[in-house]
Amino acid sequence: MKDIITIYHGSERIIETPVFGEGRKNNDFGSGFYCTESPDLAKEWAVSSLHSGFSNRYLLDTSYLNTLNLNAPDYSILNWIAVLVEHRLFSIKTPLARKARQYLIEQFAVNVNAYDLIIGYRADDSYFDFAESFLNNGISVEQLARAMHLGKLGEQIVVKSSYAFSKLQFSGFEVAENSRYFASRKARDEEANRMYLEILEEDDDGLYIRDILKGGITNNDPRIPRNIPQ
Repeated sequence: MKDIITIYHGSERIIETPVFGEGRKNNDFGSGFYCTESPDLAKEWAVSSLHSGFSNRYLLDTSYLNTLNLNAPDYSILNWIAVLVEHRLFSIKTPLARKARQYLIEQFAVNVNAYDLIIGYRADDSYFDFAESFLNNGISVEQLARAMHLGKLGEQIVVKSSYAFSKLQFSGFEVAENSRYFASRKARDEEANRMYLEILEEDDDGLYIRDILKGGITNNDPRIPRNIPQ
């Protein structure tokens, strides 16, 4: 990562001064300011079917920021999903899913509040469905890891600490027209779902959450697919 990066925040309003501590607590990685390095993704995230939005642009000096990259080879997809289930509200349909949530948090979670900046997948739309299916023993960890790359649904950068907020510099905005960007968001999501259904049709003898629980599998187990640098 370069020292000075440009990031974008999609919103229904122009935000010149992001405020530390605002925002929903049950977001993917807890409270924080959720951004992306892709201006197009920010525009897709800013719009709804009825309303246009704004892509707010910022410069961020990362020189002295303590950064957690959950997509780096040091981590696996289970570290990401453990952080996710710790913060987001999932549909816990079975006792197995309840045990799975607790086990993932205990064995694979990372303390995101110890960092200034977080990089990881965005659990929106299809991504959240994929993660929920894994938690309910519907897909294997290998299938989940592959699913995270489908449709290029997006990687997000989350500004977490008050110190990181102080390093944000607003540098303008662009209007995100819902007539254009809602359609591209929907098409990206539909493509991811189409490719996901193809994965489900393939033979799979990988690790399911039931296997992980029964085997007492922990973070360093070689059977867990590690992240691959993009």
